[in-house]
Amino acid sequence: MIPWTLLDTAKIPNGGGELRLKQRGHEFSIMLGTNELMNSRLSGSERALATLSCEKIKDRSSPHILIGGLGMGFTLRAALGVLGKDAKVTVAELVPAVVAWARGPMTSVFEGCLDDPRVAIHEGDVRPLIRSGKAAFDAILLDVDNGPDGITHEANDGLYDFAGLKAARDALRPGGILAVWSSGPDRSFTKRLRDSGFAAEEVNTRANGKSGARHVIWLAEKTGR
Repeated sequence: MIPWTLLDTAKIPNGGGELRLKQRGHEFSIMLGTNELMNSRLSGSERALATLSCEKIKDRSSPHILIGGLGMGFTLRAALGVLGKDAKVTVAELVPAVVAWARGPMTSVFEGCLDDPRVAIHEGDVRPLIRSGKAAFDAILLDVDNGPDGITHEANDGLYDFAGLKAARDALRPGGILAVWSSGPDRSFTKRLRDSGFAAEEVNTRANGKSGARHVIWLAEKTGR
């Protein structure tokens, strides 16, 4: 078997640990300690995060989508594949090195999606974009950390508590969608979404289409105004 090669490391801001980018043949992996955060062979649930969300807003003209977390670009590519030419997609990535990896060693994985004219990249925390965007987005897609019960960055908890959900709701247009990827279920988060003014459903997905680890996507529609 081809051994893994360490290509680069990057510090997560505010003491969140160190990411390691590894390669084995055409396969890439991003690790945090002993945890594999993402792998270029496993993209099913990340793609589903985009396709399920965009289906909910398919009849809107000139939609604006905010994606929290660039990762390996699977969510972004899937969104671009179903959105029209009038769409705008803003991607916030906390770790600048991840963007550099996308434009460098992982160019083949990203297939030029960062150069799509519909895409704007924000190197920084997604939370200020959410807090400053009043009724600015048709959908907010969060693939940050491992979901509501994260492992990489404690500050990410602020996305998923009541204050964070209120900010997301305020940032969405009426009927907008907050979609959240998670490595596993969290009943308390489903309740928190509903208590925060969202009509929420929990969708089970697989890491690689019909196989692989089971992941969860919450699709939460903003109710009221």
